[in-house]
Amino acid sequence: MSTRIPVTTSSTSRARGCLLGLAIGDALGAAVEFSRPGTFVPVTGYRAGGPHGLAAGEWTDDTSMALALADSIASVGWNLDDQATRYVRWMRQGEYSVNGRCFDIGCTTGTALAEFERSGKPRTCGEVIDRSSGNGSIMRLAPVPMRYFSLLPGDIGRLAEMAVESSLVTHASPKCLSACRYLAIVLAGLIGGADKEEVLSPSWTMLQELRRQEPLHTEIEDVAGGSFRTRQPPQIVGSGYVVRSLEAALWAFHRTSDFEAAVLAAANLGNDADSTGAVCGQLAGACYGYEGIPQQLLAGLAGREMIEVAVSRLQATADEAD
Repeated sequence: MSTRIPVTTSSTSRARGCLLGLAIGDALGAAVEFSRPGTFVPVTGYRAGGPHGLAAGEWTDDTSMALALADSIASVGWNLDDQATRYVRWMRQGEYSVNGRCFDIGCTTGTALAEFERSGKPRTCGEVIDRSSGNGSIMRLAPVPMRYFSLLPGDIGRLAEMAVESSLVTHASPKCLSACRYLAIVLAGLIGGADKEEVLSPSWTMLQELRRQEPLHTEIEDVAGGSFRTRQPPQIVGSGYVVRSLEAALWAFHRTSDFEAAVLAAANLGNDADSTGAVCGQLAGACYGYEGIPQQLLAGLAGREMIEVAVSRLQATADEAD
């Protein structure tokens, strides 16, 4: 399988592609969210509708929470209190939303943010129980590797730690924390210019080091070990469950050779299609870069200026740190 990566891509382009890719995948999947595979006309581009009645190109909570996370990192650096506070502002006031209101929030996220409002303790407000292992922290992860990808290879432990901390605010189950550790290093590797097949290999040097420092959860290890290579739908499911969600996004990314094909494959899995699309979009955007995203997908994306501003601010903080 060839991987068509534009020769002009740089780490700046790949980081930009990572967040824009998240939003594009989210917007493509939003119209068929909660629909079973085979029950809808295949997604080939933006369309209106879905459970939230969105306009074509509009996105959901995945992108809103990623924008809140990006704004926090760019404004105050690494601060979980600030991250949680911005999520609450989205939940209560619609800040960071494409249409000025919070119209889509997962039960696990809502419960955790309400607990943060009560306790003011972001590290302990996320539920640790297994049934709370949703995909809400991997769907928004992009700003962490975008800002801190340069920690690879020298300080993989710190990158993994920040990925875990970013999840604790809403999703504290061991599966969610492990999924964030794994996805963060894959995205950071891609943004830094590593080859697609290299970062997806179960023997990738960075993955081996991550395991050495702390083993992945057994179900996340199954995915990292290559379950997405051997399984096909209906075994591959675009579920809200973090393990299946990660696997589905990697399946769509691995089996395709360009950005558009990847995010469409993810969206067409249906079910939690916006989040599968968002996770896959992060991977595809980080791999193929801004130049690899078709112009019609960029042009039709609602609220694109908000996303571009977030990218620019994160890049500026990274440049200042360097």
